[in-house]
Amino acid sequence: MSITIHAPYEVPGTEEILTDEALAFLQELHTRFADTRNELLEDRRAAQAQAASTGTVDFPAETAQVRDSDWKVAEHPAALQDRRVEITGPAAPAKMAINALNSGAKVWLACLEDALAPNWFNVIDAQRNLAGAASGTLEFTSDEGKQYRLRDDVQAPTVVVRPRGWHLPEKHLQLDGTPMIGALVDFGLHFFHNAKTLTAQGRGPFYYLAKLEHYKEARLWDEVFSFAEEKLGIPHGTVRATVLIETLPAAFHMEEILYELRDHASGLNAGRWDYLFSLIKYFRAAGEKFVLPDRAQVSMTQPFMRAYTELLVQTCHKRGAFAMGGMAAFIPNRREPEVTAKAIEKVRDDKSREAADGFDGSWVAHPDLVELCSEEFTAVLQEQPNQLHRQREDVSVSAAELLDVAAAEGDVTEAGVRMNLYVAVYYTAIWLSGNGAVAIHNLMEDAATAEISRSQVWQQIHNGTVTADTGVPVTNQLVSGLLDEEIERLRSEIGDSEMFSKYFEPAAEIVRSLVLDEDYIDFLTLPAYELMP
Repeated sequence: MSITIHAPYEVPGTEEILTDEALAFLQELHTRFADTRNELLEDRRAAQAQAASTGTVDFPAETAQVRDSDWKVAEHPAALQDRRVEITGPAAPAKMAINALNSGAKVWLACLEDALAPNWFNVIDAQRNLAGAASGTLEFTSDEGKQYRLRDDVQAPTVVVRPRGWHLPEKHLQLDGTPMIGALVDFGLHFFHNAKTLTAQGRGPFYYLAKLEHYKEARLWDEVFSFAEEKLGIPHGTVRATVLIETLPAAFHMEEILYELRDHASGLNAGRWDYLFSLIKYFRAAGEKFVLPDRAQVSMTQPFMRAYTELLVQTCHKRGAFAMGGMAAFIPNRREPEVTAKAIEKVRDDKSREAADGFDGSWVAHPDLVELCSEEFTAVLQEQPNQLHRQREDVSVSAAELLDVAAAEGDVTEAGVRMNLYVAVYYTAIWLSGNGAVAIHNLMEDAATAEISRSQVWQQIHNGTVTADTGVPVTNQLVSGLLDEEIERLRSEIGDSEMFSKYFEPAAEIVRSLVLDEDYIDFLTLPAYELMP
């Protein structure tokens, strides 16, 4: 067996990252764990089919003893005790990484997943930036001569790296002609190059785990961590992982996920946007009772979302793990002070609610929101670094409450369908150009929000949903016409005909296929990845 590198172009520093020793480590990870990963992906498909046929999901009966017994996750390292504000963003380009490290946040979620488009440059550059963050040497000079360096007047945040989910391949690295597993490439390269440095500092290596759907997937990660620690001579339990509860089935496996990772577990996060995407995907053809209102109307105060977040806080604190709140996606716009002021108040209300509910911290997508989030959590935490002591014994959440989408307030509108199509095309085009996160109408959109957008349209078509503002059903014909109009709107707004032809036209065709085809594609990034160099 051997790894071959399929590099479409040269990237500076590749030889520093893809050393013979690093590639050998990746090969061993794949040899040991790829078969189990592939089996788990097959199990996902079976679980989705069962949920679609029954219209329900439940807590696993075979693990009742785990939920009923007394256990806690391992004690937390000092570097993760205070997580009141976490800034999220891609680990490439370097200037965005530096801005995150200079933000004053307690934690930087260095994303190699939804916020990073995995073209060849980004895959390598992200690893170089993470190595520079670990050593404290990261710097960057733009083409215009602007210099970006790490500040020495603020404490750099603890870095928590988010590898790709189990489902994503890495086509640029192939093992005997088969694309390697994106998750193992991302984790393996970061761990191999930085684990000893971060362990010596007491600041890692730490990870966020994305898109898990079953406790057995957490078990696999635990086995990967234990093997990697032993292989590099790192004490068992040094690795710590926070799991994003961003799929519907994972909400029914929270305790089991923590249990499987208990020597390596740090906490759970309410990954709100992907959670909505997963809910739509699971019940996309299960009837009108699972059709959500327009995305903008699905706030965290909807009853089924309240059930999800309150269960997460209770579960975490019961097991001694941190409960992390969701993303504030708003991007301040200094050219629109009135719009910004109103949005800032919504963000403040959101963070205030999370702190009052017992969360130990939350996410922001922009450095200008770090202080706001910190203020709201400090108002509740006071001198304490977290609120693990709040057990939330008042919370009792049933499976029915987690699935009660029908109780959500709001409507499906033609304006909402238009906006979904607009965002899906816009984001996919930007993703194809190499950026995994983009501000659209003052909101930070990443793969999760694009997934919601295209999935809602597919679901509305297949359930014959009638729009509240026009009174007409959402059909293939209606959506095709609206998509054509939104494409022309984007053409006018973008202006750059070369860019539009190169990225927006193929993005529009991808979205057209995703929303109009009879078969539902699980992840939009899979067909888009085939077009990425």
